[in-house]
Amino acid sequence: MVLGRWLLRLVPPGIWLLAAVMLGAWQVYEMRVAQPRMSWMGLPRAQFDWSTPNSWFRVLRNQGFLVGYSDWRGNPLWVCYRLSPARENGPALKRPSRFYADWRALNRVRHEDYAGSGYDHGHMAPNHAISVLYGREAQEDTFLLTNITPQRPNLNRRLWERLEEAELDHFAPRAGQVWVYTGPVFEAPLERLKASWRVEIPDAFYKIVVAPDSRKAIAFIMPQNVEGNEPLDHYLVSVDSVERRTGLDFFHELDDAAENRMEAEVDPDFWRLQDVAHKAGRYHRAEHQVAGSKP
Repeated sequence: MVLGRWLLRLVPPGIWLLAAVMLGAWQVYEMRVAQPRMSWMGLPRAQFDWSTPNSWFRVLRNQGFLVGYSDWRGNPLWVCYRLSPARENGPALKRPSRFYADWRALNRVRHEDYAGSGYDHGHMAPNHAISVLYGREAQEDTFLLTNITPQRPNLNRRLWERLEEAELDHFAPRAGQVWVYTGPVFEAPLERLKASWRVEIPDAFYKIVVAPDSRKAIAFIMPQNVEGNEPLDHYLVSVDSVERRTGLDFFHELDDAAENRMEAEVDPDFWRLQDVAHKAGRYHRAEHQVAGSKP
C-alpha cells in the first residue's frame, strides 16, 4: 500500500491516463484486428458455464498461431494456425533443445515439470510446419510451454506426428490452404503430472482441418493409449463430436445452415484420406532407412 501511494505521487496523473488509453487501444486492436486475422469464422468460445474455471482461457497471440490457454489446467485448450503448401526443399531449421516458460502464463509451467512423468512435451502448433511456413521466431514460439501439453510417446512421436505431416503435405496442397484447430480433451477424473500440480493430463486430443473455400472440414480425436501405427481414419469424427467432448464452439460466425452442415459431415473422400491413412511419418521412415542401410 505504501509503495502504491508512493508511485501515485511520483508519476503524474496524465501519465497514468495515457497508459490506460494505450492499454485499452492495444486490447481493442488485439480483439478486433490482430486475433480475427489469425482465425477463421471466429475464435473458439467456451460452451460451458463461465463460473467453471475449467472452461476459462486467455487468448495469446504468437508468431504464426493463436493459443487459447488455460492457466487452471496448465494446457492450451485450443490452438489455431493456417497452413499453405510448403515450398519443396525449404530451409530446415534446427530444433530448439528445450521448452520455455511463457512470461504471460500465470502458473509458470517449466520444462522440468515433465521430467520423469512418462509424457512428452506435445506440441499443438507443430514445430515443423510452423518453422517451414513462418520462420525462426515462429518456431521458437512453438516451444513456449503455453503451446505444450502432455502426450504419451507413442502418440506424440508416431500417430500425432503422422497427422501433422498429413495436414501440411497432403491436406494443405489439396485445398490450397487450410485452417487447423487443435487441442486436448479432458475427462474425469482429473489427473496432473507427478512433478507438477500445475499441468493437467489430457485423455485425448482433437484436430480439425478446414478448407475455407470449399466449406469442408475433417476432424479427428486420438486417445493417449495408441500404439502409433493405427490408420488415421480410425479416429475420424465430426466437428460436432469435438464440440461435445471439449465444450468449445467453433466457426460460430458462419451462417447457421452452413455451420450445421459442415460440423455434422464426415467426408474423408474429399480429403483423399485413404492416400495417407496408413502412411508412416517422416521420422519413422528415416529410422527404417537407416536400419535398412546397415550391413
